[in-house]
Amino acid sequence: MVDLTDIVFVGMSVVVVGGAISALEAREIVYGAIGLAFSFFGVAGLFFLLDAPFVAVFQITVYVGAVAVLILFTVMLVREGRWMRDSLSSTGRLVGVLTAVVLAVSLALAFAASSLLKTAEQATAPSFTGIGQYIAVQYAPALELLGLVLAAAILGAMMLAKVERKDKP
Repeated sequence: MVDLTDIVFVGMSVVVVGGAISALEAREIVYGAIGLAFSFFGVAGLFFLLDAPFVAVFQITVYVGAVAVLILFTVMLVREGRWMRDSLSSTGRLVGVLTAVVLAVSLALAFAASSLLKTAEQATAPSFTGIGQYIAVQYAPALELLGLVLAAAILGAMMLAKVERKDKP
């Protein structure tokens, strides 16, 4: 009889290998970065399967979030700058600046309203297991919010890095 764990393992292995192959075989570096991100997600799934959620969350945060976004933003910045001048109007720039200002003000107000300024130093450092419990239980909403922000950054980088070619139909 086939166990559900075996099916999940095979599925995650296909995601890891398929993402790695697509990262290697992609003609565009943006698609290679997306394939690499899928491969990293598969590795995180394997860590979850091994009952190591702490390592899996850091796999997603560091490798999928930081590395994939870094690659996509690097591609976006290295590409020809003409496409950005043509695509942004003055209204688009104004909306972008207003969005950045609203985000900065809301983050500053959220920090001021939080209890981070009133926290006292702990007498002893928490253990490795204690850190995992803090992240998985007490700070889980913040970690999930960071994951959503990183996903939005990846989607935004993909949209900004997309260049319409006029020579292709």
